[in-house]
Amino acid sequence: MQPQRRTVVVKQKSSLSGLRLSTSSKRCQRFRPNLAAMRRRDFIRLVGGAMAWPVAAQSQEATKRYHILWFSTQSLPDPFLDGFREGMRARGYVEGKNLTFELHYAPGDPAGLRQAISELRRGNIDLAVSSGPATRAMTEVTEVPVLFALSGDPVELGIVKSLGQPGGNFTGSTFLSLELAGKRVELLKDIFPKLRRLAVLSNTNHPGEQSEWRATREACRELEITPVYVPFAGPREVEAALGAAANARADALLVFPDATTMVHRSRIAQFAIDQHLPSMFGWSEYCEAGGLASYGANQRATYFSLAAYADRILRGERPADLPVVQPTKFEFVVNLRTARLLGIELDESSVLFRTNRVIE
Repeated sequence: MQPQRRTVVVKQKSSLSGLRLSTSSKRCQRFRPNLAAMRRRDFIRLVGGAMAWPVAAQSQEATKRYHILWFSTQSLPDPFLDGFREGMRARGYVEGKNLTFELHYAPGDPAGLRQAISELRRGNIDLAVSSGPATRAMTEVTEVPVLFALSGDPVELGIVKSLGQPGGNFTGSTFLSLELAGKRVELLKDIFPKLRRLAVLSNTNHPGEQSEWRATREACRELEITPVYVPFAGPREVEAALGAAANARADALLVFPDATTMVHRSRIAQFAIDQHLPSMFGWSEYCEAGGLASYGANQRATYFSLAAYADRILRGERPADLPVVQPTKFEFVVNLRTARLLGIELDESSVLFRTNRVIE
């Protein structure tokens, strides 16, 4: 059938060409009005179809239900998921109508997500979102776009070529900022001016950890503080690291923010109180668990903003073209209850005037 249609079209073109050439023919003159009418009808039909297409396309887009897989090593309730969901709602996505979430959790165990990650190959997934260290388990994923929010260095982890040009199917946000590492030391010194020796608790499995340690050492050098490096590798070594910190004869404790210390934040905060050590952390969640102070990005707000990238990817943009973003707004939080337990008087201190939030 298909070759016959081509033959017919060619014959019509040839016939019409002959009519155009034979302008003196009466038959041709009689045909001209019909040809003009046909052209008008075709034009109207074409314009009408073109005008209707965007409406149909919008209708199809409005009724499409996007499927997002969420991977996390946290546990429920999850404030980061709540922030992301809020961001999606703000952009017009309604769960059960044009959006479906599928949640996968493996608290403190990125390897426990591998079976769920293999489901990304089934072909009906529009986007995967990895929270924190879950990203480490997803480095081999190539089938779908992946959004991440990571406390470490995504370049060192190997999931992007650079922050400005990710170049693959991963993009998102990183909390890593070497400037913040130095600022945390400065603020801790302001809170506790007697600080001379600082224990630094650091997870060596955290991408970018050595860069953060170098920045911290430099800040300590400028403030005439002796840093004592207390490394550990993963959750199983946390207790041993706390034992080492207890033996470090330190005046205060600085904890690098990452998923492992986040999971164990209550234990670490209580350890610092028991050891009578002023403590500094990277996120406010540590302060809410009893830490003395924190300085860094608001994680929930970061996940809310991450929804903007999700929206752009679902609309067709490529992760490779979306630069990895770094938070530009930071919050200084102090737990006044912990300060009083440690005998640190901050009620009339200028430090409180610089805080964004005080936990009473």
